Amino acid sequence: MAVPVVARLRAARWLAFGIPVALLGGALASQYVFGLVPCEMCWWQRYPHMAAIVLAGLSFLWRPVRPLVAVAALAVLISGLIGGFHAGVEYGWWEGLTACTASPLAAGGDPLDAIMNAPVIRCDVAPWDLFGVSLAGWNFLISTAGALAVFGLIASSGNSGGKAKR
Repeated sequence: MAVPVVARLRAARWLAFGIPVALLGGALASQYVFGLVPCEMCWWQRYPHMAAIVLAGLSFLWRPVRPLVAVAALAVLISGLIGGFHAGVEYGWWEGLTACTASPLAAGGDPLDAIMNAPVIRCDVAPWDLFGVSLAGWNFLISTAGALAVFGLIASSGNSGGKAKR
């Protein structure tokens, strides 16, 4: 049974849960359905979304709701900012922090063969874009706007202490 809250906090909670579910689902679909292998910075963007899903999911079950939703929104914002940094690397605005290669031992087997045959997945090349915006760029735009919307809804939900209005 969901913890009852005021309408704006309920909307914030659903956004804090739905945005990372949709974006992480899209990332997984692009990887497993369309064959776009993620680079290291792509993985960095996924981890905060995973945390946000857990935190926002807990806000449906536990009190206090507002701090859980706020921390979930912060995780979504962090993923968006990482996406913005990654998009800048893809567009050549600045250098990335790593060599950005796939883990050679991810498939198991002989480590030397895995190292020698591992595909190099570059972080500075966007494998796909829509309207000139890469997946990392879309993550930046959607996550940042979504997190700011969640923060706005939390701020405007008042000081009801998370109790539902009747």
